[in-house]
Amino acid sequence: MLARLSAITSKRPRPAAGSSRHTFATASASTPAASAPFVVFDRKAKQLQRDRAATDKACQWAERSRLTDYVKDEVAANMVDRLLDIKRRFPAVLDIGAGPGFISKHLDTEITQKLIMTDSSEAMLYRDADLESDVPIERVVCDEELLPFEENSQDAVMSCLALHWVNDLPGTLIQIRKILRPDGVFIGSMLGGDTLFELRTSLQLAELEREGGISPRVSPMINSQDVTSLLNRAGFNLATVDLDEISISYPSIFELVEDLKWMGEGNAILSRRKKLSHDTLLAAASIYQELHGLEDGSIPATFQIMHMIGWKPSPTQQKPAKRGSGTVSLKDALGGGTSLKSE
Repeated sequence: MLARLSAITSKRPRPAAGSSRHTFATASASTPAASAPFVVFDRKAKQLQRDRAATDKACQWAERSRLTDYVKDEVAANMVDRLLDIKRRFPAVLDIGAGPGFISKHLDTEITQKLIMTDSSEAMLYRDADLESDVPIERVVCDEELLPFEENSQDAVMSCLALHWVNDLPGTLIQIRKILRPDGVFIGSMLGGDTLFELRTSLQLAELEREGGISPRVSPMINSQDVTSLLNRAGFNLATVDLDEISISYPSIFELVEDLKWMGEGNAILSRRKKLSHDTLLAAASIYQELHGLEDGSIPATFQIMHMIGWKPSPTQQKPAKRGSGTVSLKDALGGGTSLKSE
């Protein structure tokens, strides 16, 4: 997503009294691991963006960040609803890329007795550590690509709009499957390929017009078919992916860009150009309004949400019947084969 990256030195927030705190080494700034198949995102830049969005500067920055939680709050509530659809409860839930705790706001002790929250940004992870929660919380600072949990140690794993910044998504999904206990569930959400298509097209046209070429300003994202394949490839059973869309109106492109910055969703593509000229941004604002503007003068921004569910294999898990093993005729089940054709 779009934002201007500024190098900052952030103050590390102090943990609340009695809270659990662990810190693990994160990936290097932009040097991929030897086994990494393909590197698109600068993980260190993403961490710095999220640090900046959450760093408390006389309580003003943290409060500004809270005002932009609306998308992730909505998605997190939807994810917890899906967890409630499962007719059992989980002693512990692991939340990967938890941020300040979007999922924790919707959990209670009837769902789980403990929530483990992880994030690569310590500042973001502890932004709301002083707020009360219905569920005991343990916070772990770690990279989403290097999860420090033992195999078969978690009952459920969730991730709310964090995995779209992961370089090795297949590897992360495999780690999640290994972390889960047999018949454990993974419930995740990611931004889909149509996210911010209005912003993407406006910036591309503006750069072509003013600069004679385009540069990556909005992150590349995968589609639902790819996610289903990745879940199956990672070893999950009963994988399901469905799409949802959230459309939000902004007064102009400038407010949209500002909110993306405070969400910690700035551009972190390795090949990005770090500056966007004011002239190009003005042109993009005009194009955005012309192509996508609403009647009241505002502009829409689309967030496509991909919800996914996968289960770790278990001998006790339900399995589909073998092909051809049915004993009831579909014709009989439909009432004796009544013809659908009109007489």
